[in-house]
Amino acid sequence: MSASAPGPADAAQLAALAAAVPELVRQLGGSVPIGTWDLEANRLRIQHRPGAGISAMYRMPAGTGFNELGATTEKIAVPGVAATTIGAGPHTPGITVSGWIHPRDPMLPDLACAADRAHVQRTWGEGERLTGLKTVAYRPLRRAVLRATFTTLGPLRIPRTVFLKVGRARAITGLRLRHELLAGTGIPVPAMLGPRTSGILALEAGRGESLGAAIRRHSGADLDPNDFIGLLDALPAGLMQLEARSAWSDSIQRYRQAATLALPHRAAELETLAARIAAHLAASDRGELVPAHGDYYDANILLEAGSISALLDLDSLGPGYRVDDLACLLGHLAILPSLGEKNREAGPALERFGAVFERHVDPRALWARSAGVALTLIAGSRGLGADTWEQVAEARLGTVEELVRRADAFA
Repeated sequence: MSASAPGPADAAQLAALAAAVPELVRQLGGSVPIGTWDLEANRLRIQHRPGAGISAMYRMPAGTGFNELGATTEKIAVPGVAATTIGAGPHTPGITVSGWIHPRDPMLPDLACAADRAHVQRTWGEGERLTGLKTVAYRPLRRAVLRATFTTLGPLRIPRTVFLKVGRARAITGLRLRHELLAGTGIPVPAMLGPRTSGILALEAGRGESLGAAIRRHSGADLDPNDFIGLLDALPAGLMQLEARSAWSDSIQRYRQAATLALPHRAAELETLAARIAAHLAASDRGELVPAHGDYYDANILLEAGSISALLDLDSLGPGYRVDDLACLLGHLAILPSLGEKNREAGPALERFGAVFERHVDPRALWARSAGVALTLIAGSRGLGADTWEQVAEARLGTVEELVRRADAFA
């Protein structure tokens, strides 16, 4: 195994998170639970950023004083954050773990406002009643998305959905700019809502169902894969002035490390697969730099009556490569069956979309980068529940192997 592979350092950081919880609870003014509380079973989220650290969210038992605790081994220079050092000795510095009471994320100061029902009602209610507020995505210290549902007060009770995207101030400014750049282009994107705040962007809900949902219903047989290429063709040239962002396949080793932390017994296989993907990437044609979406997959494309009705998640819009956008879509279609029998129609859709996409970009690059995308999704299996995540992770590993074999066929 190479020196860069996950090993004692990653395992020690993961162990340090749980070991630090009692002291973090004390520092944050809570009551340390008496008896045994299985932190592993009550870990709600985990985010591994090789070279930066590991973050996790834990559900706290009744009597602690708060519901959820965030903990990270990343270095965060924010005053007042609880911190403790685990494993320090005469010759070892130990691992510093910082913690916070959710939703008071130290790097997302506006998250607490977005999670406050009274604030959301006042700010975006428009005279309607807030009937639901749910976190749909959260990467500790990085970003969050909450869904707010409002209902009219009249007898018809018409619902309205608003998505609150929470991030660091610079990221929210960049996201607002990207929405503005697509205004008037004909590309359907959710409308922005006021007021302007530094850490929250409120968006109307897009109309329609996701591409993934359409495929689950009838394999998407009535959809033309060329329409999804046409949507990328319509991205404006002005996006080329934005800062370029790395594609998922640019960080193969980073995500291989995260996958190995999830499936340590598959370390050798993951290292071999990552090496095969890297070899394909080096030997294939990536194409020219063009306006790109950056996170182009089924959940971010909505359909209505068979036509594209909304393009979501514009955070990564900017200069990129067409093959990476198409590979992102194929990589996500390929792992859909790992989420259960209801996604069995994703297989035929993968074949149809792949056959069309191969005619537009280098097929070897396409399938190798699709494999890279699928590799990035292995570690995320851990958020799917204690009873199923390992089975899903193993299925996704098998998907990566299959996609690499497709790339092999074009070598």
